[in-house]
Amino acid sequence: MIAEQSARDARILAIDDEPANLALVEAVLVREGYCHIETLADPRQAVQRHLAFRPDLVLLDLMMPSIDGYALLDSLGRLTRADDLLPIMVLTADTSIDAKRRALALGARDIVTKPFDVFEFGLRVANLIELRLLFQTGRVKSRSD
Repeated sequence: MIAEQSARDARILAIDDEPANLALVEAVLVREGYCHIETLADPRQAVQRHLAFRPDLVLLDLMMPSIDGYALLDSLGRLTRADDLLPIMVLTADTSIDAKRRALALGARDIVTKPFDVFEFGLRVANLIELRLLFQTGRVKSRSD
């Protein structure tokens, strides 16, 4: 894996309208050693927080009021430069194949079904952060290269 120090410095933005879900995600991330974590319960603030925080990883619920995760996937994809890679992990209780396909088609890099195994979740987060860091160092290229 990339240097532990730089991986632990990754900025992670978690968006979910359920405070209990955000608390669990944050607790797992802190336990895993991440220290730059922002949680957001109001999806209407997601674009603004994304622009200000510039996360290395976004954790995103699909089923939220006012703006659902699909719309946010689309919006965040539009904010990401073509020469950049922003991993987005969807956290959802929707186990349907349609939900998974739609999320992946909109740019999600991984999907975890709630309730999730916290150990597996931690590993998946580490994998996506490693992918981001490899991309930033030029050791992984985007699909358009």
